[in-house]
Amino acid sequence: MSSTPAPGSEERKPGLLRVGLALLPLAIFAALATIFWSQLNSGKDVSEIPSALIGTKAPMLDMPPLEGATRNGQPMPALTDAAIKGKLTLVNVWASWCVPCRQEHPFILELSKDERLTVVGINYKDQNENALRFLGELGNPFAAVGVDPRGKAAIDWGVYGIPESYLVGADGTILYKRVGPFDDRSVKEGLMPAIEKAAAGS
Repeated sequence: MSSTPAPGSEERKPGLLRVGLALLPLAIFAALATIFWSQLNSGKDVSEIPSALIGTKAPMLDMPPLEGATRNGQPMPALTDAAIKGKLTLVNVWASWCVPCRQEHPFILELSKDERLTVVGINYKDQNENALRFLGELGNPFAAVGVDPRGKAAIDWGVYGIPESYLVGADGTILYKRVGPFDDRSVKEGLMPAIEKAAAGS
């Protein structure tokens, strides 16, 4: 004996399907928000999240120079692979409009005095005159600066946000990454041990 659907049930099914599809983006957003919130409240420092690039070869460097920038009276070279080849190098991603970059700059200047280390910069999505003013006011720690006006190099390096820094070994391997500005603690407990280990290994 066959049963017949209740009157109106066929009309309700497409209606329920439409409601379900309309609520799907909301459900996805809620799930992502939950994941984000749990990560935010996990107590983990984002600067300590390891980069997938650590232990791999550094991305290629081939950026034009910051026109007009000088160091010790000499025009500063472009940032290319040749500028860091065979050297223990700190690659610092910075911009004049970045307030934390200004806060960390004294640490970058101090690090540039370490004879074991070459410090270079990637100037990220900046205006040339503003970048020159930044270095003129605060000092120029960089042996080379490459300009990255569209952020292509930053994407290659896996930059989350600036400032961000990478310690690259003499063989071109990324040894250490810092997300966010350096401070006393991150230099002493993070970067310096990595520099000392790399220097001892070389």
